[in-house]
Amino acid sequence: MKKDTQIIHLGRSPHKNFGFVNPPVYHGSTVLFKTLADYEAGERDYYDFEKLPVNEYCSPTYGRYGSPSSIELQKALTVLEGADYSILTSSGVSAFTAALMGLLRAGDHLLMVDTVYGPTRRLCNDELTRFGIEVQYYDPMIGAGIESLMKPNTKVVYVESPGSLTFEVQDIPAIAKVAHAKGAAVVADNTWGTLYFSRPYDLGVDVCIHSATKYIAGHSDMVMGLITCRKEYYEPILRCFRHMGACLGANEVYLAQRGLRTLPVRIRHQEKTALELATWLKTRPEIEKVLHPALPDCPGHEIWKRDFSGSSGLFSILLKPYPHKAQAAMLDGLHHFGMGYSWGGYESLIIPFNPSKIRTATKWEHKGMCLRINVGLEDVADLKQDLEDGLKRLSAA
Repeated sequence: MKKDTQIIHLGRSPHKNFGFVNPPVYHGSTVLFKTLADYEAGERDYYDFEKLPVNEYCSPTYGRYGSPSSIELQKALTVLEGADYSILTSSGVSAFTAALMGLLRAGDHLLMVDTVYGPTRRLCNDELTRFGIEVQYYDPMIGAGIESLMKPNTKVVYVESPGSLTFEVQDIPAIAKVAHAKGAAVVADNTWGTLYFSRPYDLGVDVCIHSATKYIAGHSDMVMGLITCRKEYYEPILRCFRHMGACLGANEVYLAQRGLRTLPVRIRHQEKTALELATWLKTRPEIEKVLHPALPDCPGHEIWKRDFSGSSGLFSILLKPYPHKAQAAMLDGLHHFGMGYSWGGYESLIIPFNPSKIRTATKWEHKGMCLRINVGLEDVADLKQDLEDGLKRLSAA
């Protein structure tokens, strides 16, 4: 099946559920066993990973470990991303926390991309270092040059392509070749490319994390994380996840199932609108640069063309220097772009950011305001008019 067809049909079995097209929602904590033998087998099998074939999951023995509907969703997401296993978590933060803490221990060295999502950086600086893990940040455009940073105790190289906020596209195959030669795993944040526009396992990635809150859910009404991985990394990550207890609720499983079915239609529309807006914004005199991986002057554009099949609906613009009151005039008067965190939903969003405050391996030189734009499902003409009016207020203030 083609991916669009897979997204509709994977993870649901209508004729096993009285013909209803959507999987049922299982609310519950207790799972009953018919016999003592079943109870003992469940306890044993749930921790015997050697018995577990690829893309299969043991029946849950407790509500925290999932339900029939969450297992079906995991199977669908595993196939769509091209992984061996997947784990549903309570948020994107719990996903990268479980992945990193499952793979690392005291004395290990982690290479973390300098453009990483802010909460991932805070986990590294506030928690991983506290547990004796050495964290070193690196330039996202380093490519195969990452070999110079590898140490005998480097266990994980973390990539985020494109980079959070500033959209540098990394050469993941080159990085993965070096990491694997040195015995390190490659962990990727694939939230922007999603399992629709990106095939990270074909590029050499070993573990992927997503804030499924974004494009997979798509409606800004739930919070969810996703980890997918190769078989050899499943046990340590799953063990850490279980100890965290960061399980996904039954209603969130249902909402994720629902959101997944419309992912292709939503993300293609958002991609088209974002490209039109980004191309138009490049012509505006108020803007110094547009950061969008599909534009030729974005860092890593040629890599994006090689490694991605699309560009989703998130990008950034760099304004020329304006006083703060002018920036406020622009943003405060917007009608269709709300100021709020998250992205990937049906509504358009815009937030200011300043990378210079947190970068350590690279230096952010831009002096003006930076704005990250999430394109929703509104009509492109309305969004363009809203931004045009805002830019006029910026210039006039």
